[in-house]
Order: sequence, then structure tokens, then C-alpha cells
Amino acid sequence: MRNLELLRRRSGDADNLDRAEYLLLRTLAAIGPSDICTLAAGLGLDPSTAGRQVAVMAGKGLVERCSSATDRRRSIISPTRQGLDRMNGERERRRVATAELLDGWSEADLRTLGEMFTRYNRAVAERCLVPARSDPPDPLAATEALLPHPAGQG
Repeated sequence: MRNLELLRRRSGDADNLDRAEYLLLRTLAAIGPSDICTLAAGLGLDPSTAGRQVAVMAGKGLVERCSSATDRRRSIISPTRQGLDRMNGERERRRVATAELLDGWSEADLRTLGEMFTRYNRAVAERCLVPARSDPPDPLAATEALLPHPAGQG
């Protein structure tokens, strides 16, 4: 993550999301509209920290809050169209930058890197974020983000 953040800062693009914004938007895109406690658990954060991030991002128009249909005291956080567009732009910038860094690596090396990242991320998630999964990991899942997409795809 530190290396991706370094690449982001060096790009000079003012439209880039910072790491916290990007991760929060990616989490909302993956789990759907959520209350602060669910979002915090998905990010591995304290609810007060997630709440502060949401407040800043709402001020930037990246997320919106609405009252829960079942409990009006609870807010449900959703990404805005602008938030999703910026998240997707950031994802593509990261994919391109990573593909450029790995240009010239063999397919076997990329597969090994993907397998190791998948294994590491599963271990962190199982320990810190979510209950253990019963389905076997897909060793190619992490590799897909590293490989350039053919024209017209991705």
C-alpha cells in the first residue's frame, strides 16, 4: 500500500483519492450501503474513525448519508456517483501504474506474486476483518489486477 500511495502522490493528479478515501469507497462498493459500524468493521477501523472519514468525504460529495428505514437514528452510508467515478478512475490509475512497474515480469512471476498477495490478504482478512471463508482461495484473483486488460475490456 505504501508503494501505491507513493505512486499516487508522485502523479501530481489533483483528482486522485487519498488512500483512506479509496479504501472506504472500495469497501462500500463491495459490501453495499452500510451503517458506520458495518463500514468500520469492513475497514478494520474504530467506528469513530470511520465516522470522521465519512464526514470529510460527505463534505467532498463522495458519499451520502440517509436515515435507515428501520431505525431513523442510524445513518446509512452510500457512495455517490461522483465517488464511484473517482474510485474507478483511481483503480484504473493504480492498475496502469502497477502494470508499468511489472512490465517485463514473466507470467510465472506475476502468478507467484498474485498467489502470495492473495494468501497474505486472506490471512489478514481472516484474522482482522471477516470470519474465515469456507471456499478455497482463487490464486489468480490478485493477478488479474496486475495484468494489462486487452483493448476494450476492464
